[in-house]
Amino acid sequence: MTVNTVDVSAGRAQQVLREGWAAQRAGALTTSWMLHGRPGVGKTEIVRQLAAEQGARFYDLRLTTIESQDLRGLPYYDHETKKTQWYRPEDLPDDPDRPSLLFLDELTAAPPHLHPAVYGLLLERRVGPHILPDNVFLVAAGNMVEDGAVAYEMGTALSDRLIHLQVRATASDWLESYAVPRTLHPAVLAFIRMRPDLLETTAEALDRGLMISTTPRSWDRVSRIMGAVQDRALRRIMVAGTVGEAVAAEFMLVADDIEASVSVERLLNAAPHERIMLYPESMHGLHALIYGLVGALGPTTAVPVIDVMAGIRTLDVHRSDASFARMPLAELCTHGFEMAIRRGLEQGLAEDFLGHPAYAAYASERQAMGLE
Repeated sequence: MTVNTVDVSAGRAQQVLREGWAAQRAGALTTSWMLHGRPGVGKTEIVRQLAAEQGARFYDLRLTTIESQDLRGLPYYDHETKKTQWYRPEDLPDDPDRPSLLFLDELTAAPPHLHPAVYGLLLERRVGPHILPDNVFLVAAGNMVEDGAVAYEMGTALSDRLIHLQVRATASDWLESYAVPRTLHPAVLAFIRMRPDLLETTAEALDRGLMISTTPRSWDRVSRIMGAVQDRALRRIMVAGTVGEAVAAEFMLVADDIEASVSVERLLNAAPHERIMLYPESMHGLHALIYGLVGALGPTTAVPVIDVMAGIRTLDVHRSDASFARMPLAELCTHGFEMAIRRGLEQGLAEDFLGHPAYAAYASERQAMGLE
């Protein structure tokens, strides 16, 4: 069955849920939400981050690993009332004073015998005698059969009670909303910036009968491999086992070049007259440098980070390498400063940028060109 709604990026989906939470808190909209999307596009991370933003307790129920009694609880006999009562399971929020987010993951893969209990939560915000407090935000997620996942069709009675979001992975959103804030390895960021088509290849892998595809989740794993494993041969094997042999071969060529030509720490610590010769000479190297600078930005590094970032703009003037003349250096510098400013504002470093001569010159030049 096709999910006939608009596609949204992970960042956009989070904005929608954030607005939905505010509406529920104001008493204007109480509903349940359903995130559809291929495996690894970031559905769980969207919900987990939303709970953290709201200061909410996060309840993560993987519906493929529980039984119906796990939701209804265990029965006991009340001798006074001569009735069977039910102990409330610990996985259901019950605190009316603290907001909670109840995440029902793998909804479309839940076995049919579990559906009545799950549907009661999503449709009526209760299961058996257990009623969810008004401050509980309800989100479910799942994959479809066409995603190569185990899935059951969703009945119309349930579908009609949910607000559906179809999450699609996009490179620009993933880089801005997830990868940069979490300072993933610069080689991964630079590679996806240059090859956005390889962020998510599930459909292509299914068409070709390949088991391994690339997803935002797998690139996060590659980032951790790059940071944790120093042996290049072993690292290549691990990366190939994560994103597939062909993609891994292409990525490792870029990663090896970046590793050989990019040293953020060396650039930041070098004397100003020495820096010009330390810049990498390739586009992916410059992309990696930019992401590395953004990741290194902090109260003690703001000045050299701004210096090095601003230096990218005039590499074609100060370096004789013909390759720099063919590169969009101004665009690279602008892209880098935009990310750095966002990260700097989060850290309270606005004055470091506004008071720095190199940044002031950059801003004035853009203003003169009508870009500010």
